[in-house]
Amino acid sequence: MESHFSLTPATGSKLFQPTAGALAVQVPVVQFDQNNAAVLEIFDQHKELVSLPVVEQQRPIGLISRHIFMSQMSKPYHRELYERKSCIAFMDKDPLIVDADTPIETLGALAVASGDKTLADGFMIVEQGQLNGLGSGLALMRELVDLQVEKNRQVMQSIDYASVIQRAMLSASRAAMGAALQDACLIWEPRDVVGGDFYHFEEHPQGWFAAVADCTGHGVPGAFLTLIASSALKQALELHGPRDPARLMQEVNRSMKRVLGQHGAQDKPSESDDGMDACFFWFDSASRTLTCANAKMALFLLPAADEQVQTVEGKRVGLGYVDTPEDMQWTNHCLPVADGDMVFVCTDGIIDQIGGAKHIAFGKQRLRRTLLEYRRLPLAELGRTLMDVHRDYQGAQRRRDDISFFGARIGGVFSSQHEVQA
Repeated sequence: MESHFSLTPATGSKLFQPTAGALAVQVPVVQFDQNNAAVLEIFDQHKELVSLPVVEQQRPIGLISRHIFMSQMSKPYHRELYERKSCIAFMDKDPLIVDADTPIETLGALAVASGDKTLADGFMIVEQGQLNGLGSGLALMRELVDLQVEKNRQVMQSIDYASVIQRAMLSASRAAMGAALQDACLIWEPRDVVGGDFYHFEEHPQGWFAAVADCTGHGVPGAFLTLIASSALKQALELHGPRDPARLMQEVNRSMKRVLGQHGAQDKPSESDDGMDACFFWFDSASRTLTCANAKMALFLLPAADEQVQTVEGKRVGLGYVDTPEDMQWTNHCLPVADGDMVFVCTDGIIDQIGGAKHIAFGKQRLRRTLLEYRRLPLAELGRTLMDVHRDYQGAQRRRDDISFFGARIGGVFSSQHEVQA
């Protein structure tokens, strides 16, 4: 059943509030009686199209997600089986559909209530039951932020909306990681209600892909950048797959510079200089290798049979910044790994935190010592212990930045030699 909400615009102070109609973008559509070959052709012709509305005489009845459709059609024999079948085979029959006069704030609440699929795939906007256009989660976020800046009394409400939206954006990756990895931890602590850190995780038949990223700033500006960067990463993964992290960094860098207008042209200086530090990594389960690309963010590897933490630093160049060349190329580092080896990645909110008796940064050396000291713990417990150590070190100092920490034990092996001693 389709989620179709018809709402009357509020009166009083909300009379001039922007409405959903302002977010409507004209996109190609597919008729309900067309087949999946037609859908495939439309997606092939419109690379930027995230979702495809399905209509019956201009009345929307469903939405086809590019990510889900392409994933299904790429499976063995699925193209032969489904190409000539009706396009409703992979259609979401319950997308969010709203009237064009729906207030933006109400639309934000409906988007959150309908789940993260709306934020990822978008929503349909109608006028008198006829499709008016497709709205995106990113455009909705932009309108929400602009609206709350203009209405100072609603600032905290806006931040709360952004927090729920941001957490919804991250929830799919957290769930995928929990299903794919037997022994892992994921800590995400924004300094404020929302933050500039984000993560991404996908399981594939041949292994898994993960990313940890730290966008410029924190709070609402940082959270806004995470939507741009996360969207760019998902599109790059859709187009190029997960096996080449360095290639993905190149694509995300180009996409962010294009969206933010940060090309560094001398005749037209950029009004902003924002970007992100990141680590993208792919684990190949067949070859037992970990391939990572690093943009000002290190990856730490602790082999099960070693007493030393290996550090992969990578390029000291971030993604998307004005000074980062549009054709910048990052490097893949291929690391052989074995069951029981541990992989860690964290943002600089952990490393740069000031504290201790000397009021200096926590630092990588102290991080490596902590990982070695508590390596025998299950990773969920190790993560909690690390945060306790970090908070004790911080003491009365103010939290400087958002914190993200990812850890995984290859193969999920937790043998007796790694068990916690009573």
